[in-house]
Amino acid sequence: MEEDKIRAAMLRKSRAARIEQRGRAISFACIALIVLVVVAIFYFVASKGLATFYQNKVNLWDFLSKTSWSPSTTGPHGKPEVGALPMIVGSFGVTFLAAIIATPFAIGAALFMTEIATKWGAKILQPVIDLLVGIPSVVYGFIGLSVVVPAIRNVFGGTGFGILAGTFVLFIMILPTVTSMTVDAIHAVPSYYRSASAALGATRWQTTSRVVLRAAVPGILTGIVFGMARAFGEALAVQMVIGNAAMLPKDLISPASTLTSVLTSGIGNTVMGSLENNALWSLALILLLMSLAFNLVIRWIGKRGALK
Repeated sequence: MEEDKIRAAMLRKSRAARIEQRGRAISFACIALIVLVVVAIFYFVASKGLATFYQNKVNLWDFLSKTSWSPSTTGPHGKPEVGALPMIVGSFGVTFLAAIIATPFAIGAALFMTEIATKWGAKILQPVIDLLVGIPSVVYGFIGLSVVVPAIRNVFGGTGFGILAGTFVLFIMILPTVTSMTVDAIHAVPSYYRSASAALGATRWQTTSRVVLRAAVPGILTGIVFGMARAFGEALAVQMVIGNAAMLPKDLISPASTLTSVLTSGIGNTVMGSLENNALWSLALILLLMSLAFNLVIRWIGKRGALK
């Protein structure tokens, strides 16, 4: 009898084991909820976006390649005018141009903070970067509308609205992201890389440019892609300076539009289930797929960097 009590006491779970089991159950439930929410978002956006092609019988190639966007009207061939090419070109245009301009500034600031002025460089630039991160998008858009657009109008002519204005606004917005991730990538380079380079007789600049930067390339590329992902999905600030003209831009200073600007300006003026609403959801599906593509690129870069 006494042995049975001892055996039961030994087999009974301790309080710590019960708490651990309860914690695992809560963690699993939270993870399952997150996965369920993500799957639900993908399903909802995909079902609405694909309705344009299955329900309204819009040709996918025409949707991606045509330049006329007017879902409420019918073209000469009796088909709705839902060509999304101008918005796709505008989104990719401002995204890539902003990344191209922001990258050298971000790398230069990161090198100044980590390799050149290691003691006081971060004390000056880090608060500036944190401040830029905390500024709301509408403030960037208002500054772009009040400063960037008039400046472009005075220098280059035209209305001032267009891809160039959107590029300058997004350049400032993604600069903190790219800079912070570049700083982290440079800090992650082992110190013995620098010591070995100096032991071989390399100068400080040769060590920085040929050793440190090359070792930090995967992290820098990840930061650039992260910045591009934010620029591609930015809506309000770009909408205020790009002109919101759903037409293929002729140059960088002509009014244009992006996927996000058309979505934010039109989604509230359509009826759920109509062609106009479904076409906007198709634009949202493109944005979702591009976000997924950016994440896959980031994971691929991370794996390549890990292999090294």
